[in-house]
Amino acid sequence: MRMIFINLPVKNVEASKGFFAALGFSHNKQFSDENSASIVIDENIVVMLLTEKRFKDFTTRPIADATQTTEVLNALSCSSRQEVEDLQAKALAAGGKPWMPSQDHGFMYGTSFQDLDGHVWELIWMDPAAVQPAT
Repeated sequence: MRMIFINLPVKNVEASKGFFAALGFSHNKQFSDENSASIVIDENIVVMLLTEKRFKDFTTRPIADATQTTEVLNALSCSSRQEVEDLQAKALAAGGKPWMPSQDHGFMYGTSFQDLDGHVWELIWMDPAAVQPAT
């Protein structure tokens, strides 16, 4: 089984934990401390929120200021158009900011937001019936 761990620098671990909790994601205390928080998005998707000081232990490069530059676009699939809307509404209510306008392609729908530190999260739903089998 493969997993993905997204490591993000944050200014305030406690505030960021609260933000992701408001989205309905759980906190794994076993892999967290005062400098980091393990946020479980799904069984195989974990976001590691690291203070900037702790994040610097993993890189020799400068840390991007996500409010000024886009270092990554995190895209998260959703089970329905309604879940896309609901998750964005939760993010905005928890202090996130809108990112790009919603896009409706009929068979695919998406929107996006920025978290408290400016990291971009795209939310996407695609109609499974519209996916063509690979040839």
